[in-house]
Amino acid sequence: MTKVIFLADRRLPAGPSDSFVAPVPAPGQDLLDRRARPLRDLRISVTDRCNFRCTYCMPREVFDGNYAFMPHSALLSFEEITRLAGVFVRQGVEKIRLTGGEPLLRKNIEALIAMLSELRTPQGRPLDLTLTTNGVLLGRKARALREAGLNRVTVSLDALDPALFARMSDSQFTPDDVMRSIDTAAEAGLAPVKINMVVRRGVNDDQIVPMARRFRGSGHVLRFIEYMDVGNTNGWNMEEVLPSADVLARIGEVWPLAPLESDPMGRVAERWRYLDGGGEIGVISSVSHAFCEGCTRARLSPEGRLFLCLFAAEGHDLREPLRGGASDDQLAARLAAIWGGRADNYSERRAAAPPGSGPAGNTARKIEMSYIGG
Repeated sequence: MTKVIFLADRRLPAGPSDSFVAPVPAPGQDLLDRRARPLRDLRISVTDRCNFRCTYCMPREVFDGNYAFMPHSALLSFEEITRLAGVFVRQGVEKIRLTGGEPLLRKNIEALIAMLSELRTPQGRPLDLTLTTNGVLLGRKARALREAGLNRVTVSLDALDPALFARMSDSQFTPDDVMRSIDTAAEAGLAPVKINMVVRRGVNDDQIVPMARRFRGSGHVLRFIEYMDVGNTNGWNMEEVLPSADVLARIGEVWPLAPLESDPMGRVAERWRYLDGGGEIGVISSVSHAFCEGCTRARLSPEGRLFLCLFAAEGHDLREPLRGGASDDQLAARLAAIWGGRADNYSERRAAAPPGSGPAGNTARKIEMSYIGG
């Protein structure tokens, strides 16, 4: 049976338009943006707070004791998050990832997971429900998260060397704290665990091979992420970007690798396998090899603003209509209009811009990663 797709009217202005009236696709149809990208993945940031002060995300000199984090009253309630998630699922979302900040700082987060786990796609399938965390609270929460319905977890770990880990996270925690949580999560049924390492040339690139060695044969999947210019406070410098090709070359010198095929639509990480059967790794190459053409993600902020790109300058308010009495159909129509007008391609523009000029056409300040999730 041929799958019918929905494509928003291409006669739209250059930027996103909340006023554009798009019909809501029927169940089984795809809601596509202006580049024919379907809406498949929703990242929900549940808090802007974190117990780390990673230098590439929440540098302490900015996020200090005087920083004004969101009051609890501004955050979407679990019921509001679940209702909005249901609207997204009806329009094609198949995967929901909870992020932050540090999502495990949100009190009773397992209750939200239990509510989201009840959602079903129009075809009756359960969602792929995941969470990204720095890991230090995961050990005590893992079993409750799994029992609530969480499918998988991704843990951030940028170094195995304790001193380097402490400098990069600007915290009192250790790599052993994170490793114990990874083990506990696996025992609780959240395996395989994905481990994300942000690589910065001259900072932690000497940890690439030790990290690969540590997770080879573990059943978990280690992913190396190029250092990105997210937000405005991390002091991003192109010279600190180590291209994924260099990461693969370093690992390949020790353990030969071969690529694994995957669908480019919705793909973020390029997958590689060890030829000796030691498992697989992934590389996320937003800087050196933009994957905007296959981006199927939307991001919901803690207070209910919808962002269409990790590098966006502004979002679309969903909390106001949600709390103002809008029906699910009205919320769905607003979502259709927003996604239908989407044409975001920041990483492509960054790659095409002359060296030192910054991405063409992007002079606005960008949202912080700690606010919207990675």
